[in-house]
Amino acid sequence: MKVTVIGAGNVGATAAECVARKDMVHEVVMVDIQDGMPQGKALDMMESAPIHGFDTTITGTNDYGPTEGSDVCIITAGLPRKPGMSRDDLLAKNASIVGDVTTQFATGSPDAKLIIVSNPLDVMTYVAFEESGFDPNHVMGMAGVLDTARYRAFLAMELDVSVRDIQALLMGGHGDTMVPLPRYTTVGGIPITELLDDDTIEGIVERTKGGGGEIVNLMGTSAWYAPGAAAAEMAEAIIKDNGRVLPAAAYCDGAYDVNDMFIGVPVKLGADGVEEIIEVDLNDEEQALMQTSADHVQDNLDNLARLKKEGAIG
Repeated sequence: MKVTVIGAGNVGATAAECVARKDMVHEVVMVDIQDGMPQGKALDMMESAPIHGFDTTITGTNDYGPTEGSDVCIITAGLPRKPGMSRDDLLAKNASIVGDVTTQFATGSPDAKLIIVSNPLDVMTYVAFEESGFDPNHVMGMAGVLDTARYRAFLAMELDVSVRDIQALLMGGHGDTMVPLPRYTTVGGIPITELLDDDTIEGIVERTKGGGGEIVNLMGTSAWYAPGAAAAEMAEAIIKDNGRVLPAAAYCDGAYDVNDMFIGVPVKLGADGVEEIIEVDLNDEEQALMQTSADHVQDNLDNLARLKKEGAIG
């Protein structure tokens, strides 16, 4: 089996290494437009194989020939928002990039499952869906696994317990409008509402919402270890077909009263991609937050449609 990673920057290279170290596929292919970079990173990773003990072959390339016949593709290509760049600028540029790389990849791997990491995440997942022509269950966005990992990490720090004993769920869009669900969060089966007071939980939720920005403020660039690992975890669930239940940006057309968009929900991942959207009961407050998040995603989709009409997206 083969996994392709498009974009060999920090996030893409980390995702590729995480997949290789899981030793679950025959080959990982990294694609990037920068000549020499994916080849060099692939060689460096291959030279680490005897130390880490994996047999996966890692290939770096500047064209899509070696990606043909891939089973899973992780798309990390895109630009970070830079000083002086409006949100429309970022949306237009990344929609062009994600649309282009998706089209080039999909031609040679029509049966692949796509995992989108590029931002703005929910809208870029929709772009990949449209440009690939794939079934909606074969396209998904990564952010839920990342956001939940941050949430679990902060809870573990606060409680001084193992992250392995924390199960958590976050829904909605990636960023400030994510929907926290503390009553579905447990530590060794114990609800966190019995272990932490409301103010502490709210502080952890707010830190999770701003988790990416916190890292940018510390080191001047976006995170890559956790996002790369999150994408690799989703790829593993698909490759191994083990029915993992994970939060992902999946295509909703009625679920949670959301229509025709990709947004974070709990899903069952397997060989056919998003095999099921799991609907949990939301109270009125949680459903209202979910609707607010969906409205935010819809605003971005409307902006995308406007920019296309204006010719701002190639």
